[in-house]
Amino acid sequence: MKVVERYILHRTLLFFLGALLWTLVIVWTTQVLARINLVTDSGQSAFTFFEVATLILPSITPIVVPFALIIAVAQTLSVMNADSELAVISAAGGSRWIIVRPILVLALLASAFSFVVDNGIDPYARERGRQLIATARADLLSLIIQEGTFRKVDDGLFVQVAERLPDGRLGGIFVADSRQPGTDLVYYAKTGAVVQDSEKSMLVMSDGAVHRKAPGGDLSVIRFTSYAFDLSAFSSATGSITMYPKDRTLPYLMKPNPNDKIYQNSPQLFRAELHRRLTEWLYSLVFALIALAVASDARSHREGRINPLVTSIAIALFVRWLGFFVSNQAQTNPLFSPLAYFVPAIAALVAIGFIKSNKTMELPLAWTERISSTARQSREKLSALWLRLTRRANVSGESA
Repeated sequence: MKVVERYILHRTLLFFLGALLWTLVIVWTTQVLARINLVTDSGQSAFTFFEVATLILPSITPIVVPFALIIAVAQTLSVMNADSELAVISAAGGSRWIIVRPILVLALLASAFSFVVDNGIDPYARERGRQLIATARADLLSLIIQEGTFRKVDDGLFVQVAERLPDGRLGGIFVADSRQPGTDLVYYAKTGAVVQDSEKSMLVMSDGAVHRKAPGGDLSVIRFTSYAFDLSAFSSATGSITMYPKDRTLPYLMKPNPNDKIYQNSPQLFRAELHRRLTEWLYSLVFALIALAVASDARSHREGRINPLVTSIAIALFVRWLGFFVSNQAQTNPLFSPLAYFVPAIAALVAIGFIKSNKTMELPLAWTERISSTARQSREKLSALWLRLTRRANVSGESA
C-alpha cells in the first residue's frame, strides 16, 4: 500500500472509530432507557442491569457500523478536499483508485466485523439477555405485584400492593381470590414479602385478616399473624424463555428444528431472518461506495453544492430504508426475499458506475436548491429571532 493510501486509511480509520463510538453511545442509551424499568422494578442488582445493557450492544452494532463508516469516509474526503489534498493528488497524476483502495480495505474490514457480530455474537447475547429478562419476570414484584395498581394474576385472582417499604417489604397487601366457584376469599395484610426458594414463590403476609364468603352466603373473618400465599405456579409460567428467529444462530436458521413451535406456525419468519443475516453485513461496503461516489473527486470551493456528508447520509438513509422495508415485507411475503439481495447490490453497482466514470453522485438539482433555500431561510429566521431577543433584553436592562 502506498504512502498516500496509508495516510487516507489512517485518517478514515480514526474518523470511523470516533463516529462509531459516539453513535453507539447514543443508540445504546436509548435502548437501555427503554429496558431500565424491567430491571429496576424487579429488584435486580446493578450488575444485572449492566449485564443486560451490555448484551444490547451486539444487536445495534451491525446497524450502526455502516453509518459510522459513511460519516468517516465522507468527512475524511471533505476535509481532504477543503485542504486541497485531493486536488494535489489529481494534479500529480494520481488516479481516483488511490483514494478508493484504502476506503475499500476499511469497508471490507467493517463488513467482516458486522458479519461476525451479527452471526457469531448477537445470537448468544440475545439468548443470555432473554434468560436474564425471564429471571426478572419470574420475580413477582415486577409482573404481579406492582405498587398502587391492581394486577390480574389469573382468572379470579387479583393482587394489589399499596407501597414498597425501604427494607424491601411490602405494605398494604390486598388479595382477592374467587377462583373456586361459589367461594370468595379476600386477604388483607399490613405488611408482607415475597419469599422464593428453589421450588416455590410465596407471598408471606403478616398482621392481617381473611374474609371468606361461603356458597350459602355466610361470611367469616379470620385474623392471622402470618399467612403464606403460594404463587409458584404463576412465577414459573412467567420465567419461561421463548426463542425467536432473531435469537437463533445462523446454522439453526439454515436448518430449523421441525419441532420448533414458532417455526411450525411461521416458517417464513426464519427464512426472512436468514436472508437478513446474509445481507446485513453488505451495507458497510455499499455505504463506503456511496461516500466515494459522492466525495472522492476534487471540487472547487466556488462550486455550489450541498456538503458531501449531507448528500452521502441522505442517499444512505434511503438505501437503508429500502433494506428495512424489504426485510419486513419478507417476513410475510416470500416474494420480497430476493429483493433483500437486490437492494444493496443495485446500490453498489450504481455507486461503482459513478466512480468508474469519474462522475459525482449528487442529489437532483431541484432538491439541492430546495434544501439550500430552506437552510438559508432557517438561518435568516433564527438570526431575526436572535436579534429581537437581544433587543428586548437590552430594553429590559435599560428599564431596570
